[in-house]
Amino acid sequence: MKTETLSARYAFWISAAVVAHTLWTSAAPAMIYPLYAAQWHLSFTLVTVIFAVYPLTVVVTMLLFAGLSDRAGRKYVMLAGLLSSAAGVLMFAAADSVAVLLAGRVMMGIGVGLSAGPSAAALVDYAGQGGSARAGAVTLGAQSVGFAAALLLAGALVTWAPAPTRLSFYVLFALLIVLIVLCLFIPGDRPVGMPSRLLARPDVPVYLRHTFIYAALAVTGAYTHGVLISSVGAQIARSLIGSPSPWINSVALALFPVALGIAGSLARKIEARRSVITGSIVSATGMLSLCISVSEHSLVFFISASLISGAGYAFMTFGGLGLIAREARQSDRGSAMSMLFVFAYLFTGGLAVVLGKMATQLNLAVAVFTGALILIFICAVLIILGLFQLRSTNRLSAADI
Repeated sequence: MKTETLSARYAFWISAAVVAHTLWTSAAPAMIYPLYAAQWHLSFTLVTVIFAVYPLTVVVTMLLFAGLSDRAGRKYVMLAGLLSSAAGVLMFAAADSVAVLLAGRVMMGIGVGLSAGPSAAALVDYAGQGGSARAGAVTLGAQSVGFAAALLLAGALVTWAPAPTRLSFYVLFALLIVLIVLCLFIPGDRPVGMPSRLLARPDVPVYLRHTFIYAALAVTGAYTHGVLISSVGAQIARSLIGSPSPWINSVALALFPVALGIAGSLARKIEARRSVITGSIVSATGMLSLCISVSEHSLVFFISASLISGAGYAFMTFGGLGLIAREARQSDRGSAMSMLFVFAYLFTGGLAVVLGKMATQLNLAVAVFTGALILIFICAVLIILGLFQLRSTNRLSAADI
């Protein structure tokens, strides 16, 4: 019994590390994009296309392999994802052209597409009975660590180390190899009586669909922050705010995941739908601060936007994941988690391309204002729907008394 408990504990924390890798891999090039743009004379459109290839690849991968971990086991799907991510990171480390960057982003997207849903589902599985709140908080904490590490490491190496476009990727590659080895020692979790067909048409069960729609919109809203942080955040700080130091910019951007981690520990104490509503209010405030920072060229408001938006992301993501963890059956959980990320990545990938085109044809400030207004609109919808659903739930509870 003690051995089983230790094995579950080990698997829980390795799964958390896999979650961390999804955000680290996603944000790894964030501080390097301005260097690529300067060295290779890339337009905003091309930079955001390099960014957008990643979430769109994640979407395709999740659509093809949604629910695979429910059939083949979380461990093996996470391993496949880590191997693909490592290959993509190594391609970035050796990149000498845009084509190699695009290929690397595709491999990263496949890796995260394979591992994001299973790792989030594994945390719920290994958290034990009634551990969905703990799993949600650890998911956010792991995302926070991965995101912050990507920004701070790259910012430091770009500022003070040689080979600024390569070294941070070599470091990440080495860490991924270590994680792959550690993942091998997770207990096998392949279900008994597994069907002969490993792949299934991605679907959301009928009983879960109303909850899923709201949860998907919440996570999509949260991930929209990533377009403005991971895609063009460093360029906003450099071009619109006027901060020339990559290290200062990385610290300012890293406040987003720091706030994410702190708010995540608070979010677990709030009911999931209320968490989404809280996050929507906070995120809308963060977007207003971002707009002021751009219009006033204010680093103070930019830092405030990063902090506030990180907290909003935490509450929205925790609420969305918490709703699925609470309502989905274990046999449907991996597929539902994957489909949740499909909608989020599909939307953010398309939005990144649109904003990049807008930044090239008009200017970066217009693109930022547009992205902020879109997120504010999503937040307003979530607040209205959430309050309506809470009122309906309260009425039903009162009627039962």
